[in-house]
Amino acid sequence: MASGRFAPGHLGELTQQVPFEMVDAVLVDTGAVQARVRDLPSRVVVYLLLAAALFTDLGYRQVWCRLVAGLDALAVAAPTSSALAQARRRVGDKPLAALFRLLAGPPAGATRWRGLLVCAIDGTSMFLPDSALNLAVYPRQAGTHGGSGYPMLRLVAVVTCGTRTLIDAVFTPISVGELGCATRLLGCLQPGMLLLADRGFAARQTIDQFAATGADLLIRDKDDRRLPMIRRCSDGSWLSTIGAMTVRVIDAEIIVTLDGQRHVGRYRLLTTLTDHRAFPASDLVTLYHQRWEIETCYLELKSTTLGGRVLRARTPAGISQEVYALLTAYQALRLAMTDATASQPTTSPDRASFTIALHAARDQIIHAAGVIADTTIDLVGAIGRAVLADPLPPRRTRVSPRVVKRAISKHRAKGTIDRTNYQATFKVNIITTAGLTTDPPP
Repeated sequence: MASGRFAPGHLGELTQQVPFEMVDAVLVDTGAVQARVRDLPSRVVVYLLLAAALFTDLGYRQVWCRLVAGLDALAVAAPTSSALAQARRRVGDKPLAALFRLLAGPPAGATRWRGLLVCAIDGTSMFLPDSALNLAVYPRQAGTHGGSGYPMLRLVAVVTCGTRTLIDAVFTPISVGELGCATRLLGCLQPGMLLLADRGFAARQTIDQFAATGADLLIRDKDDRRLPMIRRCSDGSWLSTIGAMTVRVIDAEIIVTLDGQRHVGRYRLLTTLTDHRAFPASDLVTLYHQRWEIETCYLELKSTTLGGRVLRARTPAGISQEVYALLTAYQALRLAMTDATASQPTTSPDRASFTIALHAARDQIIHAAGVIADTTIDLVGAIGRAVLADPLPPRRTRVSPRVVKRAISKHRAKGTIDRTNYQATFKVNIITTAGLTTDPPP
């Protein structure tokens, strides 16, 4: 452990992902180092905030109790809730933002698809405490259902699909659209990436901005968008233009067979991968399913970690601090999980249980275990061993209805819906002639 007043400043085994030196460096860079050595040094406060992002059902006083539970032999402070609140305000949100920027990015040796790092971009929303200060920055969401009961923020992230690690993320008031947030994420895109996105990101200007970064794109488009056909490729896809940019268009029919019944869906994908021999259309349609990895990432953040709860902070500055702490803790945990699965090349990252890793990380915090690495560095550690000892079963081919399971209003519930997950078989047909809605080339 660190000595003296710094002893409670740790994150259990995850301290190896967020070491003392890293926290001290961001505190210096952001001017948040304490003017004098207090009972709550700034480094300790940062770790308190990160631990709180893993114990989201507890108040900060109870989180503190867990940080010091394994330090019985040391004389540690017993701050009041008021003292903890003052310490959090003193540190502010800049060190947490800087810490997230340091950890964000794909892990070393991340799996690539045909030489490309497959990533996805999408947005989600979070609820905030209903305080006057929060409402001044984060409005409620309006709608025919009467609007949201709490202020809301919009979070948009770029995620590595293979490991669900965060490459970058931004959050804004809910009144800012996803496309507005996406422009603030252009800096994390670069050549060698393949970015997957849904139809909401298929605007011409957004496509141009994404492509200008050098990253390749695979974006779903509206089926009835009128595009000029330049040339048909041998795999059934065809070349077109959006503005001055050449893109490849893939029209596909997805046939799902379950419980003896066939369901047919239509997909149109746009991609900057114009070489149909190196990147066949059927392979790209199958790969596009990886976009759902970002939805699983948001599930782990909002449902598994937060437990569907409203965030804690009652001020915009506190919200910023809390969200950056949540993203940093999530990234640290994901990196630990990636180290574990990378130690066994035959184990897919998909089989690593986030829930098991989260509980193992919490246990290590309570026991103050594994804070500093031994002379022989163990990249797996207790968290990794817990994940590898109880892997998830291989993914099944199945479908589940995309419906609202908890209606905002009981008077607008959708009635009886079959929510059973059925095992299914899939078939992809590339549409080559029928149903094309195109304009002739200029």
